[in-house]
Amino acid sequence: MALISLKSLGVTMSAPLFSNLDLIIGAGDRLGIVAANGRGKSTLLRCLAGELDATSGDITRTRGLRVGHVEQSVPDALLDRSFHQVVADALPPEQLGSELWRVDVVLESLDVPEDMRDRPMRALSGGWQRLALIARVWVTDPDVLLLDEPTNHLDLARISQLETWLNALPRDVPVIIASHDRAFLDTTTNRTLFLRPEESPVFSLPYSRARQALDEVDASTARRFERDMKVAQQLRRQAAKLNNIGINSGSDLLTVKTKQLRERAERLEDAAVAAHRERSAGAIRLANRGTHAKVLITLDDPAVETPDGTLLFRTGKRHICQGDRIVLLGRNGVGKSRFIAMIRAAIAEPGSEESVKVTPSTVLGYSDQALSGIGADATPLAMVSRRFEIGEQRARSLLAGAGVAIEMQEKRIAALSGGQRSRLMLLVLRLLNPNFYLLDEPTNHLDIDGQEALEDELLKHQASCLLASHDRSFIRAIGNRFWLIEKRRLTEVDSPEGFFRSVAATER
Repeated sequence: MALISLKSLGVTMSAPLFSNLDLIIGAGDRLGIVAANGRGKSTLLRCLAGELDATSGDITRTRGLRVGHVEQSVPDALLDRSFHQVVADALPPEQLGSELWRVDVVLESLDVPEDMRDRPMRALSGGWQRLALIARVWVTDPDVLLLDEPTNHLDLARISQLETWLNALPRDVPVIIASHDRAFLDTTTNRTLFLRPEESPVFSLPYSRARQALDEVDASTARRFERDMKVAQQLRRQAAKLNNIGINSGSDLLTVKTKQLRERAERLEDAAVAAHRERSAGAIRLANRGTHAKVLITLDDPAVETPDGTLLFRTGKRHICQGDRIVLLGRNGVGKSRFIAMIRAAIAEPGSEESVKVTPSTVLGYSDQALSGIGADATPLAMVSRRFEIGEQRARSLLAGAGVAIEMQEKRIAALSGGQRSRLMLLVLRLLNPNFYLLDEPTNHLDIDGQEALEDELLKHQASCLLASHDRSFIRAIGNRFWLIEKRRLTEVDSPEGFFRSVAATER
């Protein structure tokens, strides 16, 4: 049974985000929506929720349908409310007295600890804020659930918990998920919509298999387009020859034949569909200046500690060698970011960490979760041109190539979207021309195309790196060594899969 039907739906801002979208959403659907940053995913969810009118086409919903929409950001009005209050406030006033138990049931289903429930939203991590928004919507008992980037700010344990929760929901409640998390989409969806400006394909498959099917369709479309264009060119050449003969001979029959050939060529050209080309959000390029040193960093069992001196773990004796792409594995709070900060300090100030020896030729490219390396108050143009002593024209060209449009180049960096700031940070890393990358959650805010481009660049340049990430697809694609932090020890493991399984088992 169709709960929501879309007919020829389209939304145009400065350009079409999507058009002629036909889609039926029914019981049992777990639909993933995939598109590049700023290409209409959130807009489509708002249309489905009835919060935004489409430019063209129609949306039909069954009578009385309750749509629950979980947006990306926390409204300011909720920041001073407690976790429990935020969820309870979503209930109709007439239900607050008799059905407050619903709140506790939802919080229990999401494994929200008792001590977390009375904390104000402002004091919660981004991950817990996301879960509060999900609980706030689910307590209203919606018929359809819309989730906009639900894994943003969640660690692997919370992502696994959310996957388990979603897969346990009643199957008659459709769930529509806009996300850049490929592994999450594979686990939680059974259909995939690739949102595009002209024609948006939908496959009854989770993301990875749908992506393979899409690539095959796009390749077939490209081959058919090239073939049709060749046939059209041949028809036009034949028409030109017949036209010359007809003029010389005065034959009306040849003139008619010439017209028919031209009309066939025009019909073929009009009907031919070019393969989809994604409008680039900006190229991601890295660099690797290289080094003759085989060993970049030597760890002589340093202690990784909290700021107050509490031991988190010891590393043992380890080496980071040229060509190593080391992924740090471990639950939140074990010290991954503290370890990265220690390595950064040892490279920035040689000798500052006695148990960390850095080869002098090591040149660092560093990015943290907050993208603090690009600041917030400067403009992209000023930051790039001054920091790297390049002219304005060169800086503008580099910024435009990285996805920071001309009109954004003289606005504060804080005004850029998360995706634009991530790409700006990656441009800075490229201009630093390092031979060792230290990356803390580098795929945050990047769309799937950006994630894959970053993977390709790290592999293509054989970049040496140490990184922490919650993106399972990225970890699997990049890592060739894996360091697991648990029980205050760092050990090397052959694969991340055991850690992924252990996290998932704990959350079930």
